[in-house]
Amino acid sequence: MSLFDWFANRRKASPISQERQERDIADGLWTKCEQCGVLAYTRDLRANQQVCPECGHHHRIFSEERIYQLIDADSWQPLDRQIMPQDPLRFRDRKTYHDRLRDTQTKTHLSDAVQTGLGQLSGEPVALGVMDFRFMGGSMGSVVGEKLTRLIERGTADRLPVVIVCASGGARMQEGMLSLMQMAKISAALERHRAARLLYVPVLSHPTTGGVTASFAMLGDIILAEPSATIGFAGRRVVEQTLREKLPEDFQTAEFLLHHGFVDQIVPRTQLKSILAQLIRLHRPVTSLKPVQSAADDAVEPLRARQALRPSLFVPQDSSSA
Repeated sequence: MSLFDWFANRRKASPISQERQERDIADGLWTKCEQCGVLAYTRDLRANQQVCPECGHHHRIFSEERIYQLIDADSWQPLDRQIMPQDPLRFRDRKTYHDRLRDTQTKTHLSDAVQTGLGQLSGEPVALGVMDFRFMGGSMGSVVGEKLTRLIERGTADRLPVVIVCASGGARMQEGMLSLMQMAKISAALERHRAARLLYVPVLSHPTTGGVTASFAMLGDIILAEPSATIGFAGRRVVEQTLREKLPEDFQTAEFLLHHGFVDQIVPRTQLKSILAQLIRLHRPVTSLKPVQSAADDAVEPLRARQALRPSLFVPQDSSSA
């Protein structure tokens, strides 16, 4: 038998294994741009923070990568990871809310749709919250509201700027009114933060909609947005049916909102960290003013009182009911 015949027989004997091997080698090496269709080397695309080098399209990224992009190495200190969601309404659709939570937690390795913590951003201390669209569309439930409220209160108590990267479909319907309550709770914490003359910057990524847009996403001292991000309250079709007229093609985009004064600046992802660092340096708190210090001290008490209560909606991570 010739060497050629040996290779030919080997190829015929295991066509499936060879096909699988070729697919495994190719998978993950290249990423196709959703906007222009250009293939980019995945490693180069990640080095460019998931921004297409050809057309500038911003691919969707999630909380871990966002934290990696914004926070200095070895400076991230996560907060409130023990808080876990519950099912107070016993909500049922095609499957129970409890089952959906368990499946999503297993898939994403997250407790809920936001990660919060403290860290250094280009050497500047910051309190950072990052929403994650993978977790039930980044919907805002009781845990998201609680974690963001605690983050803001911690930032006020420690006199830190607060940055929240928004990515959400809105309030979580499976928690009903308990979800809508988070809008007021987070807004109240932001008002105490503002009274202490401290900086709050929301970063609106794709998409930012619903109750998140109607609350903390639009309450920033300076509101930043990523290019072409979808930002709005009700959906486009709902607005068109209500107004009974055709809306502009760029309606509810970051560029449309910038033109109409709802957003202060559109910042490409590759420049976001440097812009945030510059804003934080420009708005460092002035500690010599007595009203500022008293306002910050007043914000410590709500933080201590709320953390001591430990509401029944939340349980430690190691609980069997989580």
